[in-house]
This record gives sequence, C-alpha cells and structure tokens, in this order.
Amino acid sequence: MSAAPNESANPRFAAIDCGTNSIRLLISEGTSDGQVKELNRDNIIVRLGQGVDATGRFADEALERVDKALQIYADRMVEYGVVDVMMGATSATRDATNREEFFEITRRHLGRVREGAVAQVISGEQEAELSFRGAVTDLPDAEDRTICVIDLGGGSTEFVVHGPGREPQAFSANMGCVRLTERFLVDQPPTPQQVAEARAFVEELLGKVREHVELRAVDQIVGVAGTMTTLAAITLGLSSYDPERIHMATLSLEDFRSTARSLVELTPPQRCEYGPMHPGRADVIGGGAIVVDAFTSQFLDWGLSEITISEKDILDGVLAEVMARPL
Repeated sequence: MSAAPNESANPRFAAIDCGTNSIRLLISEGTSDGQVKELNRDNIIVRLGQGVDATGRFADEALERVDKALQIYADRMVEYGVVDVMMGATSATRDATNREEFFEITRRHLGRVREGAVAQVISGEQEAELSFRGAVTDLPDAEDRTICVIDLGGGSTEFVVHGPGREPQAFSANMGCVRLTERFLVDQPPTPQQVAEARAFVEELLGKVREHVELRAVDQIVGVAGTMTTLAAITLGLSSYDPERIHMATLSLEDFRSTARSLVELTPPQRCEYGPMHPGRADVIGGGAIVVDAFTSQFLDWGLSEITISEKDILDGVLAEVMARPL
C-alpha cells in the first residue's frame, strides 16, 4: 500500500466490488490533467455467497466476514481522504432473502466516507457492461475489434460483446466458481460423476448465453476476475502472483484451457502447490475451471487461438462511475 497523506490537492474516490467470493477496494485520485492515478487496490476473500445457493440467505459467519472487511476498508478510505465511494453488490446479493442485514452493514461503514452511502445492487447486465468498461481500459485498438469480455465470478459469469457498428450485448449466466462447487463439486477432489454433472449444467447455460450474445462474431476474448487471473498466472509459469505480469498478458487459448482442465480434479492442497494460487480460492477454482473449459472449447472450435487477461474489471468500471457523478 502506498503512502496516504490525509490532504491532497486532488479529490480521491473509491470503488468497492462485493461479489460472491471476495470483496475488493480501489482508491484513486483524479489529477489536474484529467488522468486517474491509482493509489490503493485490495482484495479480501469473504465468501459472502457461502450456502446462498442452497439456503437462499447469507450465512451469519459470512456477514461477519464482510463486516470485518468493510471495517478495514472504511479505515483505509478515511486514511486516504476519500470524498466519495460507490459499492456494487453483485450475484449473491441479488439472491439472498436476508440481504437487508448486508445493506445495513454497508450503510454503517460507507457512511463514514459519505453520508448516506450504501451498497447498490448491480444487475447481471450492468455488471457485464461495467466489467467491459474496466477490462478494455488498457487494451490497444479496442475500438476496432469485436471483443467478448468474460467476467467469471463466484455466483455468475457475465459475457458482454461489443464492436464497431454494433450495440453492446450482455448476458449473465448463473454459473460461478462458488455456485458450481457448492451445487455439484461437493467432494474434494470431486468424483467423475460430480464433474460430469457440473459440465452438463455449464454447457446448458452456455447455450443460453449464445442465444443472447453473438459469441461467434467475436475476434478477441478478454478474461477478467480472480479465476481468470489465477489461471493466467499458472499458465505463465509464475512462482507467485504478479499483477503486472498478468495484466494484458495474451495467452494461447489451448494452453489456458489445459491449465483449467488440470485443476478440476485436484484437491485444494494440491492446487495450493501452484505459487500464484490464493488459499481462499483453492477450494472453488475447480468450478471456475469447468466454465473456462467450456467457453474456451467453443471459441477454439470457431478458430480463435488466444485470450487476453485483464487485471482491470468491474471495479475499474465502478470507479469510473463514481468519479463521473457530482459530489
């Protein structure tokens, strides 16, 4: 974390993305020449979606983890002198019957930064569009390509396609790494039957994606979020997680799929033998890897050969939103 003087000539803003598996913070300031300077980026795995698929509600211990994480983040935002914050709450929050308990936690902590601030539920389509906006920020010649940004989260996977002369298309499919693990991959390692059932479920949902999004028109794939970046780090052969090496890395789609397939039937300790693997992701990444296997196989059949990985995603899209609104 960089130094954080309480006073700055430039206004400072924060974005928080609370997904099914992790809660992330980005603090940046707008400079006098219209640029955005990143000051702080953090990730805490809170597993908010724990059990939501089965029970329809947030687990008490999951809400406690969110409470502790937001306490840390609120302290940090105050330390940095943040003037406004926007928190997006995604897949798990859309599903939980006791979501008001979650919102009260966010209201208590975010209100320390801006009076009345509270998490905002983001629809699957909004999530996809914000992910696209963040993901292509550093992509060369993005405006000349038909790009599919794929945001693979804990509860859902968002697909958004945009290119010259076409309206953006977005679809959110309820197939994320936590959801698939809890619903199908209940043993560690999963049984062949569990893997087969998960694959069949993903293939069915991928068919629905194709009904709503013109995947076949795509000439460039961009993958974002933790499953994608972790698989990229392993594919690159990194000994530890290195965001600078991962961001905008272009990988063989065949190699990326091979990495995903290799993780599905491993135990969490075996997955942790890969240096870039976060321990909090090791038990659920197999579910994400099944999603990756499915969409990479589809694109390979259509003749695409590469995937680009972006460290920037919905969090950067949310930051752009909060910086654009009036104080």
